[in-house]
Amino acid sequence: MDVRRLLVFREIARCGSIAGAARSLGWTQPAVSQHLRALERQAGMPLVVRRPRGVRLTEAGGLLLRHAEAIAARLHAADDELGALAELRAGTVRIAAFPSAGATLVPAAMSLLARSHPGIDVRLRQAEPPEALDLLMDGQVDLAIVFTHEGHEPVGPAGLEQIPIGEDPLRLVLPDSHPQAADLSSEVDLRPFAGERWISGCERCTAHLLRVCEDAGFVPDVRHSTDDYVVTQALIARGLGVGLLPRLALGAFRHPEVTVAAVAGLRPRRLYLVHHPEADRIPAVGRAVHAVRRSATGGGPCASPAPDGASFMDHTADQEDDTDDPARTDE
Repeated sequence: MDVRRLLVFREIARCGSIAGAARSLGWTQPAVSQHLRALERQAGMPLVVRRPRGVRLTEAGGLLLRHAEAIAARLHAADDELGALAELRAGTVRIAAFPSAGATLVPAAMSLLARSHPGIDVRLRQAEPPEALDLLMDGQVDLAIVFTHEGHEPVGPAGLEQIPIGEDPLRLVLPDSHPQAADLSSEVDLRPFAGERWISGCERCTAHLLRVCEDAGFVPDVRHSTDDYVVTQALIARGLGVGLLPRLALGAFRHPEVTVAAVAGLRPRRLYLVHHPEADRIPAVGRAVHAVRRSATGGGPCASPAPDGASFMDHTADQEDDTDDPARTDE
C-alpha cells in the first residue's frame, strides 16, 4: 500500500473528518477524499462510514489504522535517528589499526571525539595493514590505519582514499648492558651490529629488517620473532638480542633497561589513513578522520622529532581541547 495514503488516512481518523484532515494537512478537501477513495480501492472494502458531521471507521478501517500508526511511529523514529546522525549526536565508527597505532593514535583520537562528540561510538579492531585493508574492503570497518616501508608495496587496492598522516622513524634498540650502549652517537651505523642476535616483528617488518641489513652488508641472525613490542623490549632488556622498533611503539611503551638510537640513512615508515571514497561524508566517519589526523599531526610523535621513547600522551596532552573542531557545538 502507498505509505502516503496511509498517513492521510491516519490524519482523517485522528481528525474525525475529511474536512478536518484537509485543514490539518493544508490540502484541499477533494484531494484528501481522492486519497481515501484510492486507499479503499486497494483495501477492497470501505474504511470509513461517511456521516453528516464526519466519518466513523469501519472494522477494516480500525485494523488498518493500527498499521498506519505503527508506520508513522517508525517514520518518526527514522527521522529522529537520521537527525541524530547528521547532528553527530549518534553514530558508529569502526577503525582497524596496527598495534602501535592502536595504542597511541587511536586512543588519542577517541579521546578527542569523546570530548567533542560524546554520542559517537568508536570501535577499534587491531589488525596488521594487510588484514586491516581486507576488513575495509569487506565493509567490516570504516577506516584503516596502515603503514608502508620505503620501497615496499603500495598502501592498498586502487580506488581507496589514502590520506598520509605522518612518518614513523625506526630506532635501533639495545640492552643497557650492551658494550656500545653508552657510546651511541645521535645516529648509528648498523654494520657494527652484524654479529648480534636479532629480534624481528610481523611478516612485513621482518622483510624490511632483512632488506635493511642486506643494504648494510650482512644477513641478520634472527633468533626471535614477535609483533608484540613489549615482548621485544623485554627480550632485548635481558640481553637476548637487538632489534628495530618504530617510534610509535616506543612511545606506547619504553622498557626502562633499553637504549634507543636513530639509524643513519634509515627511512621512516609512512602512515596512512585509508577509507572508501566519500565515506568521510558520513558525519561520524568524517569527524573520526579529523580526530585521527589531528592526533597524528597535532604534536604527536609522528609530527615532530620528540625524545625517543617519551610517552605518546606527553606529546598529545595539548590536543585534548578540541575547540577548533568546526563541527563542535556548545550546548
